Amino acid sequence: QVQLVESGGGLVQAGGSLRLSCAASEPTFSNYAMDWFRQAPGKPREFVAAISWSGGSTHYADSVEGRFFITRDNAKNTVYLQMNSLKPEDTAVYYCAADAGSGTISTTDDYDMDYWGEGTLVTVSS
Repeated sequence: QVQLVESGGGLVQAGGSLRLSCAASEPTFSNYAMDWFRQAPGKPREFVAAISWSGGSTHYADSVEGRFFITRDNAKNTVYLQMNSLKPEDTAVYYCAADAGSGTISTTDDYDMDYWGEGTLVTVSS
């Protein structure tokens, strides 16, 4: 059982930046594709970004393309989400998730993810 712990959320003004981190408890993390999802109040959870096991492939939701960047450091069992040019509509709880069934980006559906963190709140003020 892999445990995921997110950190780095907080309050930021529109146009600002934040970097989220997600630390995994097991080195098997390096075999998994990793994803970030988010859920805004009253809305369903949505895909944000994904990265393959090696970091060689990434994929983004259209809403964050060019502003958010997902990276990983397998030596530290950690995946990151750099968020730039933040907008009020980016306000949400952000979750990291592991697709233990694949090292490549094979899905962006939340029901395919095997492990989830507890989430970290990002609030963007206008």
